[in-house]
Amino acid sequence: MRAAAVGFHCPDCVAEAARTTPAARTLAGGHLHGDPTLVTKVLVALNVGLFAVQQISDQVTARGALVGAPIAVDGQWYRLISSAFLHVSVTHLLFNMLALWFVGGAIEPRLGRSRYLTVYLVSALAGSVLSYAVDPVLSVSVGASGAVFGLFGALFVLALRLRFDVRGVIAIIAINVVIGFIPGLNINWRAHLGGLIAGALLTAAMVYAPKAQRTLVTVVATVAIVAVCLAATMVRTSTIRECLSNGPRQSARCASLFVVGELGVLGGTSASHEQPGWAATASPAIAGPRDT
Repeated sequence: MRAAAVGFHCPDCVAEAARTTPAARTLAGGHLHGDPTLVTKVLVALNVGLFAVQQISDQVTARGALVGAPIAVDGQWYRLISSAFLHVSVTHLLFNMLALWFVGGAIEPRLGRSRYLTVYLVSALAGSVLSYAVDPVLSVSVGASGAVFGLFGALFVLALRLRFDVRGVIAIIAINVVIGFIPGLNINWRAHLGGLIAGALLTAAMVYAPKAQRTLVTVVATVAIVAVCLAATMVRTSTIRECLSNGPRQSARCASLFVVGELGVLGGTSASHEQPGWAATASPAIAGPRDT
């Protein structure tokens, strides 16, 4: 026992109580931390920092944007994630970061750092994969909107789980979905849709799983969604390579891959790319459809 300002303290008793008291957990089973929005702050800083680097070197965009041709021809699958951290303008960056700051700041404390980051990255991947699977191979896409829409999906699921009024969340999602279809804005709604679905599904697995099995269910759901994304990427890559080897005039399906001039974007457009590896292979293939 040790004398204290009021009575006596038992260090061994306090230590034993700390060992036996269950750690506080989030709704999804994650750990609680001192700074509940640390990951959100890091993500915002990373996006802003990379945008600054983009202004210094065009190669950052050229090497990191989502473009189907280099993914299929040169195996640059990293573009499925790197493109989600690049932006085309200050306005593009500002809107995405404001959404990330407010929506992410509300979600991170309820999921926990690791689960929140998982939802963000898996949503970014799913958005890029759906875009890759649908868009022409020379479409250029950049932006965090796929990941942000995944957070919108997560917010909707959390509101349902906590029995909150979801009408406001639905209105926010609906407004952003409609904006994606406004002519002239050049927004990649495919990435939005992919991110929204992945974020909602993964969050549902996290917060609706039985308490004793939350970690297992979270891991299984994450692996399953990533596996679907990888399978879709492999199928699309196989199709692109087949069309490149046989020529786009072989079928209407192949011809649609090589539409010239469409720049689908995760919230904006980026500069053209110069990458000899994939450009040399894709350029002869697109010569046909461009003339028709």
